[in-house]
Amino acid sequence: MNTFEIFDKYVIANYKRFPVSLVRGEGTYVWDEKGVRYMDFFPGWGCNMLGHCPKPVVDAVCRQMQELIHVPNSWYMPKQGKWAQMLSERGFGGKCFFCNSGTEANEAAIKLMRMYGSGQKRYKIITFEGGFHGRTMGSVSATAQPKYHEGLGPMLAGFVPAPYNDLEAVKSLVDDETVGIMLEPIQGEGGVNVPSEEFLKGLRELCDQNGLLLHFDEVQTGCGRTGEWFCYQGTGVIPDLMTLAKSVCGGIAAGVLMVKEEYAPYLRPGMHAATFGGNPVAAAAGIATIEMIEQENLLENAKKIGAHFQERFQELKSQSDLVKDVRGKGVMVGVELNVEGADVVQKCMERGLLINCTHGTVIRLLPAMTLTEEEVDEGCDIICEVIKSM
Repeated sequence: MNTFEIFDKYVIANYKRFPVSLVRGEGTYVWDEKGVRYMDFFPGWGCNMLGHCPKPVVDAVCRQMQELIHVPNSWYMPKQGKWAQMLSERGFGGKCFFCNSGTEANEAAIKLMRMYGSGQKRYKIITFEGGFHGRTMGSVSATAQPKYHEGLGPMLAGFVPAPYNDLEAVKSLVDDETVGIMLEPIQGEGGVNVPSEEFLKGLRELCDQNGLLLHFDEVQTGCGRTGEWFCYQGTGVIPDLMTLAKSVCGGIAAGVLMVKEEYAPYLRPGMHAATFGGNPVAAAAGIATIEMIEQENLLENAKKIGAHFQERFQELKSQSDLVKDVRGKGVMVGVELNVEGADVVQKCMERGLLINCTHGTVIRLLPAMTLTEEEVDEGCDIICEVIKSM
């Protein structure tokens, strides 16, 4: 049997897969079983922000695998402590809880917020239409998109949806049972939606006035995606909680909840855990990821190539009526079309470029921050040619 037949027989078909079997990656490129090379502008759904198989991360993981693969969190692990320190020092100085994915990190945040409010019987968390927080039951309940709730009800109670970027609507929803506000500082799956700084600052003031916790889900925007270590650093707003995953370990699975020190005790022993969370291999990868970003000045590169993406697509917008809007920051790019985007994804793949479409009409790019301007142009040329041809 070939790979496709094996999947048909043995793997649950809960993903829509392209008929391509990928076997190797290096930097900006991946190769399939037939040896066909693809430029990847959506590597690992945003997890491979350092490109495929970044050497510092590969080397760190290989070394760690020969020393210690896994021990439980009932013991101290030096690399986990160092990783937490490195994240904290580049963030708002908080403490870290380690897990394995973004949805797990968000589950931990939900628990912490509810524990924070339990003494006053506050449990409601305001979330936002178009947001996405994960697939486990708490996180999907927080995701204010009905399509993800179909057939799963009843959902976990206590999540109150609000329109994104509408401060007055949020104010009207706060009551005596509200404990926090949870949002992506730039919505990813929702269409690369960038809020105003006034909206985010207004949420911070609202939380301060009402004793609420402000949680930024930076699973997609964190770890350099926007050209800052964390997206909040470009807004002037500091959250009380922040969740990370995807690119935090350069492609190795991991999730992180970071919380201000004064709120950390609410996640007390026995309340939450993750067996593999912060294991030595993930910690080694996380440390190597931070070191690579700094040593290769990749935050500045993300800003530079991000500006180049915006320039190329704004030019396309001026030339094509099919382009409705261009959004994003750093290496998080959204091109909203006036037509469905699935054909654009398919035609780009046929020309050797891998991209994504979300919300039906938004071409979403989450490319590696290691890209050169020449690689940006090579990929943008393909996208522009495809859209113009339509």
